[in-house]
Amino acid sequence: MTQLTPIRGEHLSAALSLAADGVPVLPLRAGKVPFGNCPRCTGNACGGRPNMKAPGSCTCPLPCHGWAAATTDPAVINAPEWTRAWCEAAAVAYHPGGAGLTVVDLDNVDAITWARANLPATRTVRTTRGEHWLYEGAMTSANKVRPGVDIKSSMAYARWLGPGTGPLTALPDVVRALVVKAPAPVRPAAVTVPAPGGGGSCPHRTPTYLNRGIAMAEQRIAEASSAVHNTVFATFLAVLATHGRCGCLTEAHTARLFAAARAKGESARHCADAWANALTRLGM
Repeated sequence: MTQLTPIRGEHLSAALSLAADGVPVLPLRAGKVPFGNCPRCTGNACGGRPNMKAPGSCTCPLPCHGWAAATTDPAVINAPEWTRAWCEAAAVAYHPGGAGLTVVDLDNVDAITWARANLPATRTVRTTRGEHWLYEGAMTSANKVRPGVDIKSSMAYARWLGPGTGPLTALPDVVRALVVKAPAPVRPAAVTVPAPGGGGSCPHRTPTYLNRGIAMAEQRIAEASSAVHNTVFATFLAVLATHGRCGCLTEAHTARLFAAARAKGESARHCADAWANALTRLGM
């Protein structure tokens, strides 16, 4: 990122300079709140929630809906729809994930002390109450990953407070691990639920029916081109809903499903968590 002069009221000029560096920008109202330009979104009445799947996905006149309105297109930044926003803007924000960055937002002295003891040194930007530590690389955003610490990267915005000091460091695993939830205490390796009451034979316990179901599940996971986490969970849920209550699933079947998910980049922990969550969803 180019070493830019800190913002001193010239928000539009600063935004254009950032955009030229490939940093997606948007204006902020007082209170670090995004603008909303359509009647439904005025005053952020919509809560900034609709149409936030991807940058530019908002169907309202821009800028709307927080990070999804961030852009590097000077024609959009200078468009008439943005004129009021830039005139009234209290600050410029940017979408860190869109710029290939992650911001570790340290909100107080204790959080800064923790970061200095546990995180690799990197570019630092002073904030009103603490510091932003910038790393090169994008990841999932999350608030309150520990006391006084937020992660702002994909699907999030951060206030632009200047270029900061120090070289950028590659995003380390210790930062990525901050958004990973603690594993569940017990993770079943396979389904061990009893067969239906009455002692009747299992209607699914034919090799053809069960093997076809497992093969279809493997194929569904293998063909996932996006949202792999969601696809894996939905597939596990479908398999358990069909075969889980009759006791026909074995550890070998579970291993096949886990292997298919691992082949798409899922970790063993993610597989186990998805399986456990599916069991919980079904009350099993």
